[in-house]
Amino acid sequence: MKLIDIMPVNSTGVKTHRDHFVIDFSQDGLYERIRDFRDLSITNAEIAETYDLQDTRDWKLSAKRRSLAANQEWKNYFTQCLYRPFDTREYFHHEDVVELPRHEVMHHMLTGNNLGLIACRQQSQQGEWTLVGVTKWITESCAISNKTKEANYVFPLYLYPDPIQKGLFDASEASNASESRRPNFSPQFIDVLTTRLKLTFVPDGKGDLQFEFGPEDIFNYMYAIFHSLTYRSRYAEFLKIDFPRLPITSNVALFCSLCAFGDQLVGLHLMEKYGQNIPKYPEPGSNVVEKVEYTQLPNNPLHGKVWINKAQYFEGVSIKVWEFHIGAYQVCYKWLKDRKGRILSFDDIKHYQRIVAALAETISLMDKIDEKIEEYGGWPIN
Repeated sequence: MKLIDIMPVNSTGVKTHRDHFVIDFSQDGLYERIRDFRDLSITNAEIAETYDLQDTRDWKLSAKRRSLAANQEWKNYFTQCLYRPFDTREYFHHEDVVELPRHEVMHHMLTGNNLGLIACRQQSQQGEWTLVGVTKWITESCAISNKTKEANYVFPLYLYPDPIQKGLFDASEASNASESRRPNFSPQFIDVLTTRLKLTFVPDGKGDLQFEFGPEDIFNYMYAIFHSLTYRSRYAEFLKIDFPRLPITSNVALFCSLCAFGDQLVGLHLMEKYGQNIPKYPEPGSNVVEKVEYTQLPNNPLHGKVWINKAQYFEGVSIKVWEFHIGAYQVCYKWLKDRKGRILSFDDIKHYQRIVAALAETISLMDKIDEKIEEYGGWPIN
């Protein structure tokens, strides 16, 4: 079944038209800009020049400033967004400064208790299909690709009954919202899956996978399938022109195994689980990202170095990890390149080490997924 027929509620990611203003590495810097934007004692001309803000057909600086200045709850709209792979940034989610906030879908991601599958309708670049990811945040439209035709769509796992702005409800309301959420799966898809697996569908969480299965099991199964190298090559031509389709197995043992692999991948990609191969960062120095380069040791190709300047590097990065792509982005290069000129903090260094370890584990799991599918008869999946 096609992804949009499986998860009918979806949209492209947020498109701000002014990323430089509403997205930042630092919450302090973002807060200062929004505060100035609301301060009507500062002229429109000063704001436009200082922050490089221009009127568009549907967005007028003067009107939007007055609107946000009148909003007494403006501080509640500071949150985070997934901007690029493994790169979550501070974000101000309000229609007065964000041109296309995609409220119809993104409000489902504001509860802090959801998952979203990221995928693209078309593939415009050559090579292996890698246009899939996972999020638990509001997600920018180029989070996994900035190539023409590859705007990413977000498919939330759970749907909440009312738009809930993070920060505007208390713990009891959050709990009630969680209890009343429903899975974003079409009835037709659930009917097909229950018929194939001969298990009962439970509408929240995970099942025991002996008698029941739940939305999170399905999500994990999907995520594993879409990370199968054989799936990507077998359906390469189709994946260029439409959303991915999900092959549905009737083998409960295979379903369970793929659920487990998908669960591991989701945890790694959300940085909630740790890979084992943590690279070293042995040299003290300025920690300034000046020029990102990769060198491979001739006597040990598995332990290359990623240099951030002439003296400092991450050591123990294999060529496969260095070249690993999610969508249009070479992840290990992109994350550092976007921080050129910045000083890496202690947390930044740890985060990058975890990215490298997560990608190494991902590569291993992708191989294991194909091995498991072969063990149960190979492709096409039955």
